[in-house]
Amino acid sequence: MTLAAGRPYLAIPGPSVMPDAVLAAMHQPAPNIYEGDIVAMMQGMVPDLKKVAMTEAKVAIYIANGHGAWEASLSNIAAEGDKVLVCVTGRFGHGWADMAEGLGIIADKIDFGTKDGIDAARLEEALRADTAHEYKAVLFSHVDTATSLLNDPRPLRAAMDAAGHPALLMADCIASMGCEEFRMDAWGVDIAVTGSQKGLMVPPGLSFVFVSPKAEAARKAMTRVSRYWDWTNRIDPAAFYQFFGGTAPTHHLFGLRASLDILHAEGMEQVWKRHDTLARAIWAACEAWGADNGALRMNVADPAKRSHAVTALGLGQRNGAALRQWVAQSAGVTLGIGLGMETKEDPKGEGFFRIGHMGHLNAHMVLGMLGTLEAGMQAIGVHHGPGALEAAARIIAKA
Repeated sequence: MTLAAGRPYLAIPGPSVMPDAVLAAMHQPAPNIYEGDIVAMMQGMVPDLKKVAMTEAKVAIYIANGHGAWEASLSNIAAEGDKVLVCVTGRFGHGWADMAEGLGIIADKIDFGTKDGIDAARLEEALRADTAHEYKAVLFSHVDTATSLLNDPRPLRAAMDAAGHPALLMADCIASMGCEEFRMDAWGVDIAVTGSQKGLMVPPGLSFVFVSPKAEAARKAMTRVSRYWDWTNRIDPAAFYQFFGGTAPTHHLFGLRASLDILHAEGMEQVWKRHDTLARAIWAACEAWGADNGALRMNVADPAKRSHAVTALGLGQRNGAALRQWVAQSAGVTLGIGLGMETKEDPKGEGFFRIGHMGHLNAHMVLGMLGTLEAGMQAIGVHHGPGALEAAARIIAKA
């Protein structure tokens, strides 16, 4: 017998659950893309996007996923043979570095592992050693979606300032924007990239690059940027089509307008608090399951370094894959696969899985998902500590 009939719950770290209002907004005929309502709608959308990032900086919009945002951000500030420094805290840090190398940019990496986050002192040391100021930028993941590590930009900016280094500070906010507290201007971030499919609750297909005045100056110093990735017209369009380098992604824009309305009706401070509470409820359940010699382990031990949008977990041997299969087939909940967590003992990473808790999410969704996980662990015979659902409920009750 299956208990999966009914509405499924996609609990992966993106694409996230899409609100009905977003889906309804997208379900309409194609509009005129030369004049009229959609052109007027765009004028209000840009300021509302900037409010999500807490910035007065400009924003470039691309018809692309997060990888496109990675490439766009690099293409506008560094040329072949230039250098960037990448702070790696998981698979997606390696991915951004690989994107740079594909453009002929030299990407030096400091690998901080998968559990502890960026050590700002090591970054400062590396920048002080760059006496010729060859590094054009320092790249980091605000949240690495694979490891669920959260990296605070403020110590990184302080390290760069202490070293007197002029590099741009570039943040991958693909998994964090709209979920984690992020204040681009106040925290000294020069470029922030994100996508539509996570905290913004829109289908995959749009990406965004927020561009500070310092980053604008870096673009102006470039001798050539490919026509499509060049953000010059996108951040200062003289005509509607220049926002997108061509035909507008009309129905994604309709969905985005609805999503921004939802976010700002709640208020970004409240959005961050909601994600914080729901994340702490999940952590409390996971800690209870891991007690009494339980098999479950959170990848990030320090709560201050855990993402409020995704939690990476280990369950031992192949149990991560078995649990994902059980909850999907038997209960209609889809969990994220483990990424970048392969070990010698577990070469396919089948002992790991991830819970996405981002975007359109509330207390009953989280409590229902946690109850389903506990049922799954019982069903596949994984030893776990007691009291997980009670611990999660206490967090929510206190909020």
